[in-house]
Amino acid sequence: MVSNTKEVVSELLPFLRIFKDGSVERYLDSPYVPPSLEDPNSGVLSKDINISPQISARVCLPKLSGSEEKLPILVYFHGGGFLIESAFSVVSNHYVSELVSQSQALVVSVEYRLAPEHPLPTAYEDSWAALQWVASHANGKNDDKEPWLLGHGDFGRVYLGGDSAGANIVHNIAMRASNANKGTYFKKGSPVHEIADAKSLSGGVKIYGAFLCHPYFLGSKPIGSEPIVNHDKGSLYQTWMLAYPLAPDGFDNPMINPFAPHAPQLSGLGCSRLLVCVASDDELRERGVRYFDAVRESGWQGEVELFEVEGEGHAFHVLKPESEKAQGMIKRLAAFIKRL
Repeated sequence: MVSNTKEVVSELLPFLRIFKDGSVERYLDSPYVPPSLEDPNSGVLSKDINISPQISARVCLPKLSGSEEKLPILVYFHGGGFLIESAFSVVSNHYVSELVSQSQALVVSVEYRLAPEHPLPTAYEDSWAALQWVASHANGKNDDKEPWLLGHGDFGRVYLGGDSAGANIVHNIAMRASNANKGTYFKKGSPVHEIADAKSLSGGVKIYGAFLCHPYFLGSKPIGSEPIVNHDKGSLYQTWMLAYPLAPDGFDNPMINPFAPHAPQLSGLGCSRLLVCVASDDELRERGVRYFDAVRESGWQGEVELFEVEGEGHAFHVLKPESEKAQGMIKRLAAFIKRL
């Protein structure tokens, strides 16, 4: 009798299991939720669109005060360690709707492809392509026009935002969009040569601001209060190995370690304003604070801010957005986006 039990070749519990036949079972993905003509709580409208055969997104629009109102544009990247979650999940949708409602921003929440089926750098490439698609609307000549972007997007106020792995994407996209990094950040022969050369966005669009919430950064050597013994054996490190098994330099690849010796200069960040958010009980806190300090000391000409929430852990504001502290953090993000 043939067994129906599939052979497990790798696992990262409680997140997922990979089987010999190539299939993947994810255990912590939150359920899918459809877009809404109008969210009963926030009044936010949403719809799903295809950017390319491989990339899709959920576009969210707040209540408008006028038919020609122009809104800041936020291109948002969800978290999940590059392995789980979705722009279409109930968790992501609830959080993004709260952010849309409070910031009065038009949000494009990107559905990038996940590892291990699509190992990194796929998510970076998908995210860059999504941002380019958004920027292509600036001149009004996009063959596949999105009416909400054309009618209500203010392309002088384009923001990037993300949580955890999504914040990691934000950093790498901002570095890629920088004029200072052209021909260097993605130079052939560098540890990130798989990614295309840095380049400008369509239509001359510039990234005005970016927020990184609980950014997913690692490194081969511990910093601050990180454990000295076996610090690179935990689930955060296993996640990176599963997401990018062929990463040149492993945990010191500049995509995951912006402080690595060969990482590009943070002074070249391709935005004007930056907000870094950390939580006191998050094991990634030290890296987030180090990132803030490094940007501030790099000679970057923009404005960088740090916002810390005490007594909370990783991505608490996404997992429980209705809590008092999460609402306070979402208000802080909204204020960052709304400020001219």
